Amino acid sequence: MHDQPPTPDAPGTPGAAGTPAAPELFTWEFATDPYPAYAWLREHAPVHRTRLPSGVEAWLVTRYGDAKQALADQRLSKNPAHHDEPAHAKGKTGIPGERKAELMTHLLNIDPPDHTRLRRLVSKAFTPRTVAQFAPRVQELTDQLIDAFAAKGEADLIHEFAFPLPIYAICDLLGVPREDQDDFRDWAGMMLRHFKPGHGGGPRGGVARSVKKMRNYLAELIHKKRENPGDDLISRLIEASDHGEHLTENEAAAMAFILLFAGFETTVNLIGNGVYALLCNPEQRERLQASLDAGETGLLETGIEELLRYDGPVEMATWRFATEPLTLGGQDIAAGDPVLVVLAAADRDPERFTEPDTLDLGRRDNQHLGYGHGIHYCLGAPLARLEGQTALATLLRRLPDLRLAVEPGDLRWRGGLIMRGLRTLPVEFTPPG
Repeated sequence: MHDQPPTPDAPGTPGAAGTPAAPELFTWEFATDPYPAYAWLREHAPVHRTRLPSGVEAWLVTRYGDAKQALADQRLSKNPAHHDEPAHAKGKTGIPGERKAELMTHLLNIDPPDHTRLRRLVSKAFTPRTVAQFAPRVQELTDQLIDAFAAKGEADLIHEFAFPLPIYAICDLLGVPREDQDDFRDWAGMMLRHFKPGHGGGPRGGVARSVKKMRNYLAELIHKKRENPGDDLISRLIEASDHGEHLTENEAAAMAFILLFAGFETTVNLIGNGVYALLCNPEQRERLQASLDAGETGLLETGIEELLRYDGPVEMATWRFATEPLTLGGQDIAAGDPVLVVLAAADRDPERFTEPDTLDLGRRDNQHLGYGHGIHYCLGAPLARLEGQTALATLLRRLPDLRLAVEPGDLRWRGGLIMRGLRTLPVEFTPPG
């Protein structure tokens, strides 16, 4: 860190002469609508040093050009070993419990050449062609979940739909037996409710306990798959390790863990945020519904990309750490400093997107950063897109008069660091005949 680090701007205090006060970050109000604060940062402090709720100090990168540069900059490492962390920040830049559970060697924490090797091993499971073969199962899961609440005329679309869909899908992909998948749903639910990146480990260490239980289960499952391999991702990871690719058991467990952890909450938020955005923009929702009724899929495909840009599931890219002094957006960053690329701010940068605060499902020039950029581009993006498209299309087809059951101001958000999504999404609709 700096020998004499600049004191992060105190929220709400006046800036330089003629500059409005810096916005307050990481409050409930900020979580509800962070975009005005991000607009201020883009204009006045595009690379901004701030203190997170955990006490860790980090740089926030908010302009599109700077964000794209940072995401591909090899001087910004994903390995937490490069963090010159003070004692009070120990262990607060990752997932609670992953160090103790020996789950650190996954794609979000490593650099080339290990990153290249591990990503190559798992990438075949997420090609568009492979994911397309999984489409019937995703549709089956989607219909089963809607069947479970359709007759009620009301639902919480987060807990009854957006949350279980990606959990069951990724469990199927990994090879978790159906009879064990509800355990994964329980462990993932604990993480979703209590994991606050940058805030610490959650109430009474519940997240860390769930991580430990998941790690123990995965270790046992890996042993079973080695004896009786199947047509699933864990079996393919084991096969690769047994044929000279040097994938250790810890690496296999960590890979399975992060695919589950990173692969479910992003899709929960994509579906939840996407449905909410459509309900708040009825003209765009009607436009999409008419397109689907006509049997067209083009607007659904561009629409998912626009929903990722407009209010995407990942607010900030996961942690990066400067391996040497560098300059980003005109700001000097010291070796060891943490850097957080604010995807939500970059994707509403008016220097890159026309009318960025407007939802336009037909937007064509849409090179958003919702799934990152560079070598750490989200591996599961094809699966998340499939799940998002299937979920939205099926909801609009089966529940055409879907509407919010509460006022928008009554909704509560999980946000302010890494992920952004609704805690609940109560809706009403006419039960299908």
